[in-house]
Amino acid sequence: MRQAQITRNTLETQISVSLNLDGTGKSVLDTGVPFLDHMLDQVARHGMIDLTIIAKGDLHIDAHHTVEDIGITLGQAFAQAISDKRGLCRYGYAYVPLDEALSRAVIDLSGRPGMAFNIKFVRARIGDFDVDLVNEFFQGFVNHAMVTLHIDNLSGDNAHHQAETAFKAFGRALRMAIEIDHRATNLIPSTKGSLTA
Repeated sequence: MRQAQITRNTLETQISVSLNLDGTGKSVLDTGVPFLDHMLDQVARHGMIDLTIIAKGDLHIDAHHTVEDIGITLGQAFAQAISDKRGLCRYGYAYVPLDEALSRAVIDLSGRPGMAFNIKFVRARIGDFDVDLVNEFFQGFVNHAMVTLHIDNLSGDNAHHQAETAFKAFGRALRMAIEIDHRATNLIPSTKGSLTA
């Protein structure tokens, strides 16, 4: 069963994440950051991952700690759920358009954290959401999921569309990477024989 449940409690945030990589795209999201809930719903739906995230954070300061720590906790849960990555396809990629916006995500379940993030948002905020936090979320995920992730926004003049295409592409790339490779179900997808740090 490719499932995990992680709880993270600090003086800044209290977060519970549960996920099922073999789900149907259902989500239960209550992070206190409505735009992030909207983006995480895209990841669940397009990744075909069942995802529950309940978070309480110091939102009276701002959303930074909450968004970053959700990325961290989701990354920890993802790492637990994929285990030693035996039989997985390992790599995934997706291009996703939304009207004028187009983003690409490419992921490698490499066992090493690495990120290239190339989104030049056309404005600093989407409603009350600071667009800098998109990078913080993905960096937290990458560092704790131990994956390599490239996210590029290739076009877009609407910040909401830029972000949404990035999260949708991320979900689609995840879905491809975690698929079972039916030609190599008992193999670690690496010539080294290991995909751990």
